[in-house]
Amino acid sequence: MKWRLAALILGCVIVLAVAVSVAGKSPIEALTTLVKGSLGTPRARAGTLQEMTPLLFASIGVFVALRAGLFNIGIEGQFLVGAMTATYAGLKGPGGPMGIGLAILAGSLAGAIWALPPAVIKAYRNGHEVITTIMLNNVASAFTAWVVAGPGKAPDAGSPTSANLPASLNLGNIQLAGVPVSYGLLGGFLLVAVVGWWLSRRVTGYEFRVTGANPRAARAAGINVPQQYLRAMIFSGAIGGLGGAIQVLAYEHRFYDSFSPGYGFDSLGVALLAGSQAWILLPAAGLFAVLAKGGTALDIFGVPKGITIMVLGMVILVVAAIRYRREDSVE
Repeated sequence: MKWRLAALILGCVIVLAVAVSVAGKSPIEALTTLVKGSLGTPRARAGTLQEMTPLLFASIGVFVALRAGLFNIGIEGQFLVGAMTATYAGLKGPGGPMGIGLAILAGSLAGAIWALPPAVIKAYRNGHEVITTIMLNNVASAFTAWVVAGPGKAPDAGSPTSANLPASLNLGNIQLAGVPVSYGLLGGFLLVAVVGWWLSRRVTGYEFRVTGANPRAARAAGINVPQQYLRAMIFSGAIGGLGGAIQVLAYEHRFYDSFSPGYGFDSLGVALLAGSQAWILLPAAGLFAVLAKGGTALDIFGVPKGITIMVLGMVILVVAAIRYRREDSVE
């Protein structure tokens, strides 16, 4: 099994090297460009941390659902409606800390409400959450695009966008080694710790994990499985909506058409890399952020940005092979 795993890793490296060479560039130079473009300067590191923030929040939402045995592919839609709702709540509400709290609450509630139909269908009609959440992603995209192009469009705006939030609703940041780190990202770190502690130390977290591992055993133990499904999906959606709110308050300060480039979909890979350990969400989200930010530098260098998707796919493949090897050795 060891040599098979080594052969898989070597094969992935060769495929990537060939792909970069076909683009007419040196694999070593491409790797150097990717690292410099994402981590080489304070500005690059700040951009990478900005990319990491929405990925982290969205992946926490996916992770929570996965621990209960649910695959919430609708995190993209929940992220969008959360961001939009937080924006208009901020524009209509008070400024300062109270306004920030109101916007965060509104975004989280919007994400939870958007996740409610798939939750009810899964819990009480055993409908597959993958299908229902994918459908609601399309609805969320169309709905938010209509709002920001119609009744929610800023006066005199040339493109579909809301008005800018007042400066008092900016989450702000702290400086670490010359790099601005948003309080939103620090909140994501805290949320990872809270979720990890809750799943491993609290009875409700244990019920989530038992339900995800074996629903029949959970029922035999007296756990209300439909209720766990309902809670898991709503909790997951609330975190997705929270991620959208944080993205608005920390970085964008407005909502516009095509607000998310696919954070919700990328977060699926982050959560899968984390497996059963919440803390692994941090390096996994960091890896995705490095590739997203460094991919822009690669594109300028002359290597198609899509090469980063190949890297992510191969990383997931290798991690899956490692986990399979561990499970096989335990058996």
